[in-house]
Amino acid sequence: MKSTKGSKISVLGAGNVGATIAYTFAVYGTCSDVVLVDINEAKAKGEAMDISQGISFAHDIDVTDGTYDDIAGSDIVVVTLGMGRKPGQSRLDLMQNNVNIIKQVMPNVAKIAPDAIYVVVSNPVDIITYAILKCTDLKPNQIVGSGTTLDTARLRSAIAEKANISPQSIHAYVFGEHGDSSFVPWSTTNIGGMDMFEYWRSIGRKPEELDTDEIENMVRTAGGEVIKRKGATFYAIALSVNKICETIIRGSNSILTVSTLANGRYGIDDVCLSLPCVVNGQGIVGEITPPLLDTELEKLHKSADTLKEFISKIEF
Repeated sequence: MKSTKGSKISVLGAGNVGATIAYTFAVYGTCSDVVLVDINEAKAKGEAMDISQGISFAHDIDVTDGTYDDIAGSDIVVVTLGMGRKPGQSRLDLMQNNVNIIKQVMPNVAKIAPDAIYVVVSNPVDIITYAILKCTDLKPNQIVGSGTTLDTARLRSAIAEKANISPQSIHAYVFGEHGDSSFVPWSTTNIGGMDMFEYWRSIGRKPEELDTDEIENMVRTAGGEVIKRKGATFYAIALSVNKICETIIRGSNSILTVSTLANGRYGIDDVCLSLPCVVNGQGIVGEITPPLLDTELEKLHKSADTLKEFISKIEF
């Protein structure tokens, strides 16, 4: 397992999400150096100062602000660039605006840090992951969309609460778009090596008592519920991104549901969406393709088609 000594992560965007990700790196000691870059240089400097002033209570890492040139030599570049949706703005307009930002910034960034692994957080994450692939010379394995990593964590927590079992003992995933067309392939879900429904029977409970539609809807709407109450989400996504980056820095070959280019898997081409992947220091190094029921495969194709419909309307 690799050491975090000498590892550098640059975070593009010092808004709520970017700054919280940088803070989380400091708390966990994920790397040795963090550089915050933002068009609002004063904001980036202020966030870096705020985190640095508490470092004596956390891990000994350097947190600084900088320009795009300062990302040179990064092991990982975390992309949080983009704007939030404004009142009255369509989802398609938001996508085009954020794709335009990516097209303006990322080609130069990729030239400055051509060997880095890029962890994409900007929303809509599947579209932005695809856009970075299209506007740079980066290889598909270098571009890791955060995808449904957080959705998967929410799913495991929801099941754990109902089963009264630690989420770490539950293997369950959310596939497809990080959005409304995502779905849970329940046939792949297991607890302690047992099919989830078999586990339910083994503890004397009826499988029909487990409302999978309710769980799936909760997972799909969880982010919106948080935004409704506090205006934004950033803690949970920061923890999710930290897990991805830790996996890359330590080269741990973890299986994560990250957004990546699907070229032929499950019969899907030319779209980025979330499926289980093996992630290590080279980025995405393997694909896991568990067998799906026909109904689940249909949902996956529907999710891919939803994303492709948006892609067809966006200027890349």
